[in-house]
Amino acid sequence: MTPLHINPEQFRVRPGTDVKLDEWSTSSTGGYTGDKQTAPDVLAALNERLADLQQMLYAESAHKFLIVMQGMDTSGKDGTIKHVFRTINPVGVKVANFKRPNDVELAHDYLWRVHGQTPRKGHMTIFNRSHYEDVLVVRVNELAPKQIWERRFEHIRNFEQMLVDEGTTIVKLFLHISKDEQRARLQERIDNPAKHWKFEHGDITERSHWDSYTEAYEQAIGETSTKHAPWYVVPADKKWYRNLVVSQLLIDKLDALEMCYPEPEIGIENIVVND
Repeated sequence: MTPLHINPEQFRVRPGTDVKLDEWSTSSTGGYTGDKQTAPDVLAALNERLADLQQMLYAESAHKFLIVMQGMDTSGKDGTIKHVFRTINPVGVKVANFKRPNDVELAHDYLWRVHGQTPRKGHMTIFNRSHYEDVLVVRVNELAPKQIWERRFEHIRNFEQMLVDEGTTIVKLFLHISKDEQRARLQERIDNPAKHWKFEHGDITERSHWDSYTEAYEQAIGETSTKHAPWYVVPADKKWYRNLVVSQLLIDKLDALEMCYPEPEIGIENIVVND
C-alpha cells in the first residue's frame, strides 16, 4: 500500500521560531487521508522501504545518521522505536539511552558521554533521550543554575554543527502529547499488570512539573532548531499517525542522501559457484 499525503515537513520548526507548544496540535493528522484501520498496511510498506535504505546506508558506508528522540514521559519514544524500526537489521543500528549520569560521566563535561555514542560511517544511532536532558531535567529540577544551563544552547548548536560538518545527518523529534493523553497513558500503566514495569512513582512527580517542562522544551527547541539540525514537533496523541510521520520523515532524509550500493568487484559477472 502506498502512503497517502504524509508530509512531515509541516511539523518542522524553522530557525528563529518562538516556539509555543500549545500552538502545535498533539492530535493532528496533517491532512493525511488514511485512518487507523489502514495505518498498519501503510506502516508495513514504510517499514520495508526504511529497511532497504538502512541496508544501503550500511553497505555504502559513506554517511552517518543520528536520530534524537525527546518528549514528555509516556510520549512514546520506546513505542516509536519498536514500530518504526521493527524490520530493521540490527547490524548497523544502535539505540543509546541517556539516564541519570554516573560518577565518571559527572566528572567530565556533559557532552562527553554523548559524543562517544554518535554514529560512525554507515551506521544509524537512535538517542532515546539525549544531550537535551542537560537543558531540560537539569533546568526543571534545578540541578544547575540558569547561567550554567542557558549557555549550553550555544554548546549544543556548535556540537551539532560539527557533527553535520563531519558527515552526520541529524533528525530531531519531539513527540508531542497532551497532558490529558499523558494522564490516560500513566493510568493504563497502573491498571494493566503487563505494563506495571513501566510505571515509577517518580512519573507522578515529574507530571506535576508539566508546565515547567513545557517552558523548558519551548526554549530548547526554539534555541536549537537550525537549518542543519531542525526539530520536528510530531503529533503523538495518535500513536498510529506518529509512527507514519516518523517513518516517512526518516525515509525522506535517507532518500536525500542519494545513496547507492558499492560497485562490485571486477570480474564478478564471470564467476560461477560450482557444486
